[in-house]
Amino acid sequence: MKPLVYTRGQALADLLAQRIVILDGAMGTMTQRLRLTEADYRGERFKDHPKDLKNDGDLLSLTRPELIRDIHEAYFAAGADIVETNTFGATRIAQDDYGLGGLAAEMNLASARLAREAADKYARPGAPKFVAGALGPTPRTASISPDVNDPGARNVDFEHLRASYYEQTEALVQGGVDLLLIETIFDTLNAKAALFAIDEYFEQSGQRLPLIISGTVTDASGRILSGQTVTAFWYSVRHARPLAVGLNCALGAALMRPYLQELARAAPDTYISCYPNAGLPNPMSETGFDETPEVTSRLLREFAAEGLVNIVGGCCGTTPEHIGAIHQALGPLPARAVQREFFYREAA
Repeated sequence: MKPLVYTRGQALADLLAQRIVILDGAMGTMTQRLRLTEADYRGERFKDHPKDLKNDGDLLSLTRPELIRDIHEAYFAAGADIVETNTFGATRIAQDDYGLGGLAAEMNLASARLAREAADKYARPGAPKFVAGALGPTPRTASISPDVNDPGARNVDFEHLRASYYEQTEALVQGGVDLLLIETIFDTLNAKAALFAIDEYFEQSGQRLPLIISGTVTDASGRILSGQTVTAFWYSVRHARPLAVGLNCALGAALMRPYLQELARAAPDTYISCYPNAGLPNPMSETGFDETPEVTSRLLREFAAEGLVNIVGGCCGTTPEHIGAIHQALGPLPARAVQREFFYREAA
């Protein structure tokens, strides 16, 4: 059986065979710490834009690029091997809410270049640093009605999602990312549109980058929002042959364990990623969340000792302090063993 041949990002696949790899933490948490104003988001270029732009974090790659670069560098300095581009909401569909859909490609290109600059700055011989092009779920869902009185209603269709994701993928790859990360998947149909677009781009461009697919379990039901169990979700996306599949967001590490165990059982033939949020909001906590860097790193170390994970990091509420603690706790640990030769199919 022949493995996939990557035109970029092969060093990450090689590294995962050796040890646990550290992903960065939250971008939104870090930008919110800065308490930016509407004027900060607008910059000079968008000072007369007719819609409010505050909290359009992806726009900061154009208006305050130095801030985004500094955040990437903070995560690398803390011990991250991979940082995600500042593009979680940088699809045309999501940016249309701000009246900026026409700038989606520019945002992704700029964001990829900023992350690339930071990665190249921190890379050392024998210690590469990687950039993951982040593709978020969009604020729309192809499977679920936005109107409780009309179950058949939809506010987006597969083709619009496909086109939006294709545009994003093209710009991210042109900007220099090493891999693509489809993340925080709450609707598998949205994810399948992204996977279709990515495969289409790979075929047309001749490029092939590693993929990480990360779903989100929204509550104690153990299902993603569109209704699938973790196992069913995996079988729905397995055809894309991702380098890793995992879970992120919605739950802190303490609540994520049973679903991660289920995924590890269902997918023995691929690497597993896990980047939980910092737990539930807790005004009595110094961090504002239940799970401090020490708690998060201890739980992730337990996951590693149990053989559940290959890639670990942080989602909402996590900071470079979390990533530094995770790096110290898990950096020396060996990788979770997988049987990837079973997963590869014979090349045509």
